[in-house]
Amino acid sequence: MAGRPTIADVAREAGVSVATVDRVLNGRHPVREETARKVYEAAHKIGYHAASVIKQRIQAELPEVHLGFILRKQKQAFYQAFAAELREAARLAAGIRSNVHITFANSQSPKEFSDLLQSAGSKNDVIAATCVDHHDVTDAVSALRLNGVPTYSLLSDFAQDVRESYVGLNNIKAGRIAAWTISKTSKPGKIAIFVGGHRWHGHALRETGFRTYFREIAPQFQILDTLVNLETRQITYEATLDLLARHPDLKGFYVAGGGMEGAIEAIREVSQPDALSVVVNEVTNVSRAALQDRFVTMVEATPLRLLCRDLIGLMINSVQNGMSDRPGQHFLSPDLYTPESL
Repeated sequence: MAGRPTIADVAREAGVSVATVDRVLNGRHPVREETARKVYEAAHKIGYHAASVIKQRIQAELPEVHLGFILRKQKQAFYQAFAAELREAARLAAGIRSNVHITFANSQSPKEFSDLLQSAGSKNDVIAATCVDHHDVTDAVSALRLNGVPTYSLLSDFAQDVRESYVGLNNIKAGRIAAWTISKTSKPGKIAIFVGGHRWHGHALRETGFRTYFREIAPQFQILDTLVNLETRQITYEATLDLLARHPDLKGFYVAGGGMEGAIEAIREVSQPDALSVVVNEVTNVSRAALQDRFVTMVEATPLRLLCRDLIGLMINSVQNGMSDRPGQHFLSPDLYTPESL
């Protein structure tokens, strides 16, 4: 586009009249929110000098909603992507002027999660969090509910009787998908599973789905005692090396939570491509490379963009229309990646 973009250029890009753009820009006569947003997106796209003014005009008439989020592992690629998708979904949400507040937990401590929930509740209208399932957390969510602040559990459920809804994968199915994959891509023998800890409800469900699949469908496999890795790279690395040393006939394993980077580092050191059937979670640079090099058999990934879009919609609805009398569940299907997918 030659020269500085004009109102006519914005109108052409948005598919509306020049008069409509003028009304949005100058606040003359009401314009439907959908149309106003279309004008702003067009102005932003072509670099129209008054795009920020259009955005302010749109937002000035919208109700303000404070959205609080508690995530984990701020330096981890998955949670960085999660935070970015939350901000973008909130930005695109219709009918509100959103203020996003994201906090990252530093540990698996129930007290830390409880404190973070209480702090978030003092400055947000609604909260969504990844937390362990513990009575301290349940007490905090109960207090928030009494104060009119709904709480959503993300990825791993908690406070099932008082939180507003769970949003994430069906973790029983996720465990069964991992078991199906390993049973179909390895010979019968020993199989291992890692979980992040005993208080992660989602990990417990994944382990249940994993073990029940083998008991029901593939009893010829031997499932070893569950390994707890605290979702840390170093512990998972050391535990994987020890596992392979003690069980040289191991056929495969499933990392049901975090820490897969350590497992991948270990099998790269002491194993060969396609020697083990390995299932991990989330596509990052590390898991992508392991898939392509055939050290990982499949990755089960959370559809973050879809999850964040649905979550923001649910959160806004609970603020505008009140909390539900019945705690709910909002399941999404995982994205599945194999070495030939990427």
